[in-house]
Amino acid sequence: MNTITTRALTAALVLGAGSTCADTLTFTIESTMPAGGFFFTPFWIGVHNGGFDTYNTGELSSNFPGLTSLAEVGNTGPLSSSFSMSPAGVAGGVQTTAVALDMDAPVFSPGESTTFNLDIGDPAVNRYLSFASMVVPSNDLFVGNDDPTAYMLFDNAGTFAGPLVIEIYGRDVRDNGTEVNSATNDAAFSTNDGQALPESAAIRPFFTDAGDTDYLNSFIGSTTANGATINSVFAENDLIARITINAVPAPGTVALFSSCGLLALRRRR
Repeated sequence: MNTITTRALTAALVLGAGSTCADTLTFTIESTMPAGGFFFTPFWIGVHNGGFDTYNTGELSSNFPGLTSLAEVGNTGPLSSSFSMSPAGVAGGVQTTAVALDMDAPVFSPGESTTFNLDIGDPAVNRYLSFASMVVPSNDLFVGNDDPTAYMLFDNAGTFAGPLVIEIYGRDVRDNGTEVNSATNDAAFSTNDGQALPESAAIRPFFTDAGDTDYLNSFIGSTTANGATINSVFAENDLIARITINAVPAPGTVALFSSCGLLALRRRR
């Protein structure tokens, strides 16, 4: 094998090792809440054509089937059903619910993370990411993206656009507007007693109401459903979670000769 061919093969191996072949992505979800802080319920993850809108800030949650169940009790089932029946789901969109595996599984304890692979189907179609998770304990606080095309995973040719790192801050938390914020009125995942107080307000960014910080502070010293004690809160500019997305590399030289290989080399005499 001559020098040029050897160099070309070496370059191809490097390219192949970093390429996406099976249209599979690796997701890592991390809670960066401080010790003694708040938790996240399992994350709903959807990959789609950009046509599934989880919610819109400033609108009523009732306009988005499945969102309230996630925001009030952390149940991803209704949202998953809504996605499946949506045009984006019918077009081949894929979804999963990511759970924590250790400590206080399935919820994400402060500092806990999980990593999983997801086959996203056709990357020329399923180009965008949506996610949602409830912040607990709370009445109806959640995180998620209200722009269905905010996070592009693949370009229009189906080429992976990452690695992608999504950093979620306190200012990204949303109030679902369906329960009055009260630590003593049936906040989910809290052992505090009380009766939930219905509310009919639009979805809004948390920390935009004068009483929001006091609401979080009212959970200090309370016990969660898993026996943890809340002794720390998050602020508007605190990093509270991170989602990292990478391509699953093709396995060595196999990538060269697979249907998604970039180069086809022949030995030159």
